[in-house]
Amino acid sequence: MAVCRTRSPFATQQHSVYNPHENELEPTMSNVFPSRHPLVAHKLSRLRATGTPPVEFRKLTGELSSLLAYEATANLKTDSIDVTTPMGAATGATLNANIALAPVLRAGIGMVAGIHTLTPDAAVWHIGLKRDEHTLEPIEYYVNRPTDAAERTCLLLDPMLATGGSASAACSLLKSWGAEIIKYIGLIAAPEGVERLQRDHPDVPIHVAGVDSHLNDIGFIVPGLGDAGDRQFST
Repeated sequence: MAVCRTRSPFATQQHSVYNPHENELEPTMSNVFPSRHPLVAHKLSRLRATGTPPVEFRKLTGELSSLLAYEATANLKTDSIDVTTPMGAATGATLNANIALAPVLRAGIGMVAGIHTLTPDAAVWHIGLKRDEHTLEPIEYYVNRPTDAAERTCLLLDPMLATGGSASAACSLLKSWGAEIIKYIGLIAAPEGVERLQRDHPDVPIHVAGVDSHLNDIGFIVPGLGDAGDRQFST
């Protein structure tokens, strides 16, 4: 595999004021949303560091997942409700959306708890995919098909968007179950993975903490953070 070492066109720019709706990507990549939040940048830097122990790595993974889900769900529908406060009546809002979390095993498991704190009623669908180390293509080994996929907003959870093969296969699987609204949430993406997922599933928005430079010759993101599963589970 040829290795491109040019600077990623998606590299995060520094901004003095956080704007969650800001998007400086090329028009053809308008459905890709690297977070601009200072807290995300801070926690991602700690997550990358080789000296970060597994217990802290897992904690940071959960915190980053929660922050990214907050951004990814900004357009969920709500209904108005009447609320009685100690001081009188108020008009409030209640969420009008059923959510499902679909972690790609095994690394995606570490993203569930952080998002579940925001959406405790969300269903969890597990998708077992592993990457063939020779072809870098995904191999399916476990699924638990839901019966109400069409009724839910699905958050596809996979920390690393490297080649994009697993994420694309997971999106195809979710759509075969009837899912109509899918949002990808990950920690770090490579331009190659972004391109693959956008090409195969242009309707799926991509929410990540950062987009890095390139893939190396064995399909790892550079500079990345290494193997997210190994670093979470000390393997």
